[in-house]
Amino acid sequence: MAEIRQIAIYGKGGIGKSTTTQNLTAGLTELGRKVLVVGCDPKADSTRLLLGSLAQRTVLDSMRETGDNVTLESIMKVGYQGIKCVESGGPEPGVGCAGRGIITSIGLLERLGAYTEELNFVFYDVLGDVVCGGFAMPIREGKAKEIYIVASGEMMALYAANNIAKGIQRYALKGGVRLGGIICNSRNVDREIELLRAFSEELGTQLIYFVPRDNIVQHAEIRRKTVLEFKPDSSQAEEYRKLAKRIDENTHFVIPKPMTQERLEAILLQYGLMDILDNYKI
Repeated sequence: MAEIRQIAIYGKGGIGKSTTTQNLTAGLTELGRKVLVVGCDPKADSTRLLLGSLAQRTVLDSMRETGDNVTLESIMKVGYQGIKCVESGGPEPGVGCAGRGIITSIGLLERLGAYTEELNFVFYDVLGDVVCGGFAMPIREGKAKEIYIVASGEMMALYAANNIAKGIQRYALKGGVRLGGIICNSRNVDREIELLRAFSEELGTQLIYFVPRDNIVQHAEIRRKTVLEFKPDSSQAEEYRKLAKRIDENTHFVIPKPMTQERLEAILLQYGLMDILDNYKI
């Protein structure tokens, strides 16, 4: 039996991790792959496009109400193209650590037999930066062996990506986790693809795919659909299919080499600010 590829998607909050993950997994199903998506964000919005709904019942909500009598059927729903969907959820606002939900959920899914032989991929859509031990759990405990970082040409997205690379490096030798590449979710900033290529090279990894910006993504989200379901013949749907193929075929996994703050800012200046400074003759 082929080993299940367990993948965690990280990146700055608001960078488009959930949208990218859901469209990417939809593309993988077209390649015949069987996929489970585990939402690791307390907002529980990591599977809404696959399910066509606002949010599904979370693992933590179910456990609060039924204790240990949680069944797999009560927390796992089947969405677009047969993708299995789970949302970890989080604690009541202002109480506890949201990252604990990830630890609890993955343990429960393992005990309930969610990781079946038919699965090819498990994706963990993880909230924000690796600043909390709970959110680092998929890489700290070696659950996810492959990490992809969603970024853009914006300064804070790259700061976050560099911090995530530090987390991967920290746990790489213990858990065997590796960075599979950077996914650019474009924001149409100046020299974006050049900047992301330079950033990826500096980390010792690859820019695995550049997803162009298109308003059709927002139109699909309003209708609670992936782009592949909403407009399967669109150019943007084809971009997500290409991303899925790149992930499916990827064999380039590395322990990243995070940058110092000074080096990161030098790259940002070179690719992100020099043209602006020249234009304004500052």
